[in-house]
Amino acid sequence: MFYTYILKSLKDQRRYIGHTNNIIIRLDFHNSGINPSTKNRRPLELVCYKELRTKLEASRYEKYLKSLKGGKQLQIEINKMLNNAVVAQLVPRKCGAW
Repeated sequence: MFYTYILKSLKDQRRYIGHTNNIIIRLDFHNSGINPSTKNRRPLELVCYKELRTKLEASRYEKYLKSLKGGKQLQIEINKMLNNAVVAQLVPRKCGAW
Protein backbone atom coordinates (compact mmCIF):
# COMPACT_ATOMS: atom_id res chain seq x y z
CA MET A 1 0.00 0.00 0.00
CA PHE A 2 1.20 3.51 -0.82
CA TYR A 3 -0.09 6.89 0.28
CA THR A 4 -0.35 10.42 -1.03
CA TYR A 5 -0.42 12.77 1.94
CA ILE A 6 -0.84 16.41 2.92
CA LEU A 7 1.20 17.94 5.72
CA LYS A 8 0.56 21.29 7.36
CA SER A 9 3.34 23.46 8.75
CA LEU A 10 2.52 24.65 12.26
CA LYS A 11 5.07 27.42 11.74
CA ASP A 12 3.72 29.09 8.59
CA GLN A 13 0.44 27.20 7.94
CA ARG A 14 1.61 26.20 4.44
CA ARG A 15 1.00 22.71 3.11
CA TYR A 16 3.27 20.06 1.65
CA ILE A 17 2.04 17.24 -0.61
CA GLY A 18 4.04 14.03 -0.99
CA HIS A 19 3.81 10.25 -1.30
CA THR A 20 5.30 7.33 0.63
CA ASN A 21 4.82 3.71 1.63
CA ASN A 22 5.08 4.52 5.37
CA ILE A 23 3.39 7.68 6.62
CA ILE A 24 4.76 7.54 10.19
CA ILE A 25 8.39 7.21 9.10
CA ARG A 26 7.93 9.87 6.43
CA LEU A 27 6.41 12.34 8.92
CA ASP A 28 9.35 11.75 11.27
CA PHE A 29 11.71 12.34 8.34
CA HIS A 30 10.04 15.69 7.55
CA ASN A 31 10.09 16.77 11.20
CA SER A 32 13.74 15.76 11.67
CA GLY A 33 14.92 18.56 9.36
CA ILE A 34 16.58 16.24 6.83
CA ASN A 35 14.18 17.10 3.99
CA PRO A 36 15.23 20.46 2.45
CA SER A 37 11.67 21.23 1.33
CA THR A 38 10.28 21.18 4.86
CA LYS A 39 13.39 21.80 6.96
CA ASN A 40 12.56 25.42 7.80
CA ARG A 41 8.83 24.85 8.15
CA ARG A 42 8.88 22.50 11.13
CA PRO A 43 6.96 21.25 13.00
CA LEU A 44 4.61 19.63 10.53
CA GLU A 45 1.47 17.63 11.13
CA LEU A 46 -0.26 15.08 8.96
CA VAL A 47 -3.62 16.49 7.87
CA CYS A 48 -4.84 13.61 5.72
CA TYR A 49 -3.81 10.91 3.31
CA LYS A 50 -5.17 8.80 0.47
CA GLU A 51 -4.34 5.11 0.07
CA LEU A 52 -3.29 3.91 -3.37
CA ARG A 53 -2.32 0.44 -4.60
CA THR A 54 1.03 1.18 -6.23
CA LYS A 55 3.91 3.61 -5.95
CA LEU A 56 3.20 4.78 -9.49
CA GLU A 57 -0.42 5.62 -8.61
CA ALA A 58 0.70 7.50 -5.49
CA SER A 59 3.30 9.44 -7.47
CA ARG A 60 0.81 10.32 -10.20
CA TYR A 61 -1.80 11.41 -7.67
CA GLU A 62 0.78 13.61 -5.91
CA LYS A 63 1.66 15.24 -9.23
CA TYR A 64 -2.02 15.70 -10.03
CA LEU A 65 -2.66 17.46 -6.71
CA LYS A 66 0.40 19.65 -7.17
CA SER A 67 -0.70 20.54 -10.70
CA LEU A 68 -3.93 21.89 -9.22
CA LYS A 69 -2.04 24.01 -6.72
CA GLY A 70 -3.93 27.11 -7.82
CA GLY A 71 -7.12 25.23 -8.67
CA LYS A 72 -10.12 26.66 -6.87
CA GLN A 73 -11.76 23.36 -5.90
CA LEU A 74 -8.59 21.81 -4.51
CA GLN A 75 -7.81 25.01 -2.63
CA ILE A 76 -11.29 25.11 -1.12
CA GLU A 77 -11.16 21.48 0.04
CA ILE A 78 -7.67 21.71 1.50
CA ASN A 79 -8.43 24.99 3.25
CA LYS A 80 -11.52 23.44 4.83
CA MET A 81 -9.37 20.65 6.27
CA LEU A 82 -6.50 22.90 7.33
CA ASN A 83 -8.72 25.50 8.98
CA ASN A 84 -10.95 23.02 10.78
CA ALA A 85 -9.75 23.04 14.40
CA VAL A 86 -11.55 19.78 15.12
CA VAL A 87 -9.76 17.95 12.30
CA ALA A 88 -6.40 19.24 13.54
CA GLN A 89 -7.04 17.58 16.92
CA LEU A 90 -8.03 14.21 15.48
CA VAL A 91 -5.83 11.35 14.49
CA PRO A 92 -4.91 11.86 10.82
CA ARG A 93 -7.63 10.54 8.57
CA LYS A 94 -8.18 9.60 5.00
CA CYS A 95 -8.88 12.54 2.73
CA GLY A 96 -12.32 12.88 1.26
CA ALA A 97 -12.90 12.64 -2.46
CA TRP A 98 -11.40 15.70 -4.15
